[in-house]
Amino acid sequence: MMGAESFAAYKNLLLFLVTAGVIVPIFMRLRMSPVLGFLAAGVVLGPFGLGALARDVPWLSAISIADAGQIARPAELGVAFLLFMMGLELSWERLVRMHKLVFGLGLVQMVLSSIVLGLIAFALGQTSVSAIILGASLALSSTALVLPALAERKRLSSAVGRTSFAVLLFQDLAVAPLLISVALLDVRNGAVGLGALYAIVPAIATLGALVVLGRLILRPLFNLVAATSSNELFLAACLLIVIGTGLVAVASGLSMSLGAFVAGLLLAETEYRRQVEVAIQPFQGLLLGLFFVAVGARLDLTELLDNPFPTLGTACAFIAIKSLILLPIAQGFGLSRQVAREVALVLSPGGEFALVVIGTAMAAGIVPASAGATAMIATTLSMFAIPLMVRISESLSNRGASEGASLAALAPDVTDRAERVIIAGYGRVGDLVGQMLTLHKTPYLAVDNNAALVARERSRGAMIYYGDTAQAELLRRCGIASARGLVVTMDNPAAVEAVVAAARAERPDLVIVARARDPEHAAKLYGIGVTDAVPETIEASLQLSEALLVNIGVPAGTVIASIHEKRDDFRRMLQGPEKEGRERRGIRLSTRGGRKGRS
Repeated sequence: MMGAESFAAYKNLLLFLVTAGVIVPIFMRLRMSPVLGFLAAGVVLGPFGLGALARDVPWLSAISIADAGQIARPAELGVAFLLFMMGLELSWERLVRMHKLVFGLGLVQMVLSSIVLGLIAFALGQTSVSAIILGASLALSSTALVLPALAERKRLSSAVGRTSFAVLLFQDLAVAPLLISVALLDVRNGAVGLGALYAIVPAIATLGALVVLGRLILRPLFNLVAATSSNELFLAACLLIVIGTGLVAVASGLSMSLGAFVAGLLLAETEYRRQVEVAIQPFQGLLLGLFFVAVGARLDLTELLDNPFPTLGTACAFIAIKSLILLPIAQGFGLSRQVAREVALVLSPGGEFALVVIGTAMAAGIVPASAGATAMIATTLSMFAIPLMVRISESLSNRGASEGASLAALAPDVTDRAERVIIAGYGRVGDLVGQMLTLHKTPYLAVDNNAALVARERSRGAMIYYGDTAQAELLRRCGIASARGLVVTMDNPAAVEAVVAAARAERPDLVIVARARDPEHAAKLYGIGVTDAVPETIEASLQLSEALLVNIGVPAGTVIASIHEKRDDFRRMLQGPEKEGRERRGIRLSTRGGRKGRS
């Protein structure tokens, strides 16, 4: 028999899935952020919404969340998955390049905001210790809300997005020391003195162990998993890494998100980075939605109605104070006034970790219950304003070409997203294509699903990743939106067709050149939108004919001209009646390849 607690857990999961299925399409149709929908759903369905009414109307318990704590634990995974994906996108190289923003601007913002907000809390009657914790907590911003909101507006790669990410990253790094400090200041247990050493040393040792062991274990582990060619096993390995590193970090006093972030940084340097991103993406989206529902469920409407002016006043006050602090700091670090103003708006609301730190401090008796409750509600209210703040900042932006110029000295960009040719399949044919592209100084990025081949070629310096290029999401991660062209070199006809179809759906104007098994296969590829198909049998026959004719004394110029003419005849025949239809759809059919001397 299923117990009441188990039934409640499954009911909450089903309720969330139904909510996601309803909210996301509606809010996307309305061109509004689904984040707002999840937050509102949490308020309505939570223990202070329909959950409170369920005490008098029992049937409402079936469509409400009676206890926000029941979804709090799985919801924390949403932030961990988000930070893991950010680590994959960042890499150690980019983190080093951004050190002035992360450990400069991020540090100064955190310190000054904590001091100012702490002094205000002290002036309002809090003890010095309580004021310090409240000030530091309210100085934090929301990684889980700001980054998805910026990504939704396609602004993560802008100057505002990169600066916001750098500040948020430092804040996330500061969460562990904050939580450790709260544990050390636990007035009930008197944890002071040597307790600091006992708490900090394991945390630092664990962080170091994650880095060292991650470098030693992650690549061999994924080599073994990829060799099985099992998508299910690959997904299981990804989940193991995210959740496992997060739990190890939690056990040592660090935050789960920090452990997951370190794992992402380590995997960013491997050939499995892109396929891991594709595997994790759906879980990140769902779990972040659950996190937003949990945030909304924490909003105590009764407290808000009982004390509307102090609560709303607190929320508005610390948003304004943080904005006024961050604006001159950002300008002081060389950012333009335009970028500084946008960053100040985006990062001024509170964050999810503030709720964690304040809640822990309240449980430890450091922050009074009344002050803590007001601060938590004000923080939650401010988080509701984040999508609006992002929209306001975008409306203030000039979106000029020089938007990111002020970041050049602070965070030089890397060339990972340069315009490249994508090579799908890197066997003997793909390798030769890569050599020719290199000869003509054309950058490329290769993808292959043979783990051993990928590892070997990557050790030789090739820009190659493990993955299945038939997946549209992987093509997006490889930069198909800005790619100069795609060449498909696999010898499996079905695989070639799948890649061409996926790529053409993503980019109707993309130059796609594909390897074909025979004329019939080439004709089929032209039918699904390939720019040019190269049948193996025809090319072999033409090259044999060319070699024979030249060697028996026929003039080379005459032979080459006839070969090109024959190749063009075959191309026109294979394109057939599909050509006119494709040209109407805007797909350019280039026949210049043969005239450039393919032989």
